Amino acid sequence: AIAIAWPQPDANSPDIAALMLMDAIMTTGQSSRLYKSMIYEQQVAADVGSTFSVTAQPGQFGLYMILAGGKTADQGITALNAEVARMRDTPVTQAEIDEARNELITGTLQGRETSDGRADELARSVILYKNAKASDELLAKLQSVTAADIQRVAQQIFDVNKSVTIKYLPEEDQKGATEDTFADAPTIQTSKIEIAVADIPTYTLAAEGSRVAPPEAGAPVEAKVPGSSEKTLANGLRVIVANKPGLPLVSASLRLSTGSAYDPAGKAGLASMTADLVTRGTTTRSATQIASEIESLGADIGAGAGADATDVSISTRSDKINDAFAIMADVVLHPAFAAEELGRAQRETLDNIELGMSSPRTVGSLAMTRALYGAGSYGGVPTKASVSSLTKEQLAAFHSANWRPDAAVLVITGDITPDAGFALAESAFGSWVKPSLPLPPAATAGAAIAPRALTIDMPKIGQAVVFLGRVGPARMADDYFPTVVANNVLGGGYSARLNAEIRIKRGLSYGANSGLTARKLPGPIAAAAQTRNDAVPQVVDLMVSEFSRLGSEPIPANELAARKAVIIGGFGRSVETTAGLASQYSALAQFGLPLEKLQSYSADINAVTAEQAGAAAKAHYDPANATLVVVGDAAQFWDQVKDKRAGMERLPIDKLKLDSATLK
Repeated sequence: AIAIAWPQPDANSPDIAALMLMDAIMTTGQSSRLYKSMIYEQQVAADVGSTFSVTAQPGQFGLYMILAGGKTADQGITALNAEVARMRDTPVTQAEIDEARNELITGTLQGRETSDGRADELARSVILYKNAKASDELLAKLQSVTAADIQRVAQQIFDVNKSVTIKYLPEEDQKGATEDTFADAPTIQTSKIEIAVADIPTYTLAAEGSRVAPPEAGAPVEAKVPGSSEKTLANGLRVIVANKPGLPLVSASLRLSTGSAYDPAGKAGLASMTADLVTRGTTTRSATQIASEIESLGADIGAGAGADATDVSISTRSDKINDAFAIMADVVLHPAFAAEELGRAQRETLDNIELGMSSPRTVGSLAMTRALYGAGSYGGVPTKASVSSLTKEQLAAFHSANWRPDAAVLVITGDITPDAGFALAESAFGSWVKPSLPLPPAATAGAAIAPRALTIDMPKIGQAVVFLGRVGPARMADDYFPTVVANNVLGGGYSARLNAEIRIKRGLSYGANSGLTARKLPGPIAAAAQTRNDAVPQVVDLMVSEFSRLGSEPIPANELAARKAVIIGGFGRSVETTAGLASQYSALAQFGLPLEKLQSYSADINAVTAEQAGAAAKAHYDPANATLVVVGDAAQFWDQVKDKRAGMERLPIDKLKLDSATLK
């Protein structure tokens, strides 16, 4: 990785609006200069971006790059400096300014969808400008920025004599080089804070038993969820519209009932690659045209595949909705699956796989998936071999068989009426032809797999990770909500049991948590904690102990109430945005659940009793039936963990075979 930084002015500089536009032109979206040049054209980077933030004091404007596989830091620096010089020496186009302005305005409106976002914007306005209306005034200033303004600011910022360049090299490439010593320049002077010693209060921590107890959890605040209207088009496409007025924003989610669970053996990643490629070119638009057209609207488009479903989504201002929907329909109905784009997407995916295999957490997560599901529908994980084997013909065939209107639901939410939403759906997707062939058979759960204990050895890695997991209930199971509550008690937040025991009390991790994933078939439960290698044995013991305690001791009423409040609050925040609301309605439709369940979600959580949560914990959190996966430098902990579980295996990272159901 590389990074280059320059000094930048403070928030009160008259050039802040121009600097915001310059940053957006360089780094926002797939039509930005850095993405197009570094990732798409030269393929020197796997990721690029900036560290730009408006600050009260003069700060630093930084650009960074995660290098693509096989590329050197020097190649990255040369390529990045060339783009910096282009921005500094050549005026930007009016089209670039218009696109960046639309993106910034839409981003601000989306930030205002949530209470957190509104509070943050107001606080920044007051802190940075001593003016509650500063954000609105800054948006207004964007309207008058010219290409000459942006070039002038670029020439001021990108002074080669005031830059700092950092290379971050993998250990194997450092070849024993001595690390540089960093020191502050003598010209840097920190602001003096003069407080008399007598004015500084001193506190002595009271004994634990005499400390003031935290307040009891208050009654959860139920979310106000807009109702929905629905209609089915002649081709079988189910359309759901939820009117959410207030801001001129609209989001849409087209969810297809086929995901990675439908990947054939040896082709893990097929559903995901198909989704990725639809936004990389159609029969009438190239990948760069799609990115440029959608981003010029200030809109976003994305596509991705989960285990059970594939989703294509857009978010846009309501005055741009017709143009955005036309692009959305084009990528869904007419993807080109060009060989050149497939090759580019494969290289990017392979770079990400290679990067992930150096992370204990990623390795552990992939290994846990395989250990829980083996060769079953949920067991496949994309690997270098499976991704490299994909062809454009396979992608086209998967799309033809599975992307169909009678197996999809379109949810439209935001500043739009039901009638307008239905008309928009008909205009965009009414011509989508329903295939004559029957729907593909549903994915099925594989045979149950015995719990396993596995240590994956990554010599000399600085941190380790511990996973404990098992297969839990399906989304439609009777005990799904009790399991959601039980899981939150265990690891659903900072004050939940795992984090309290592992991080707060003992400082063994920056965070420990557990998750329950909603799936059509029984979904995974997994707890995880990253820790020091020498602390692995203690973390394993604590995790096993907390799993056991969850199912063996009644959950106290005050703890149960607090965790329910966390769940209900999180749900409320998830439906504050038009995109979040669309996603929630899409999920209900995907699972075949009544849409009214969105309005009753808070009540469903509140109705869970301590006895029901305890029964779910007994059924799904018995550590004896859980799989243990540890990833780290085994030389530092193997002797202490090898006897903690019967049959504990030690597998060197270079022997780990994620293509195999057995990992060997």
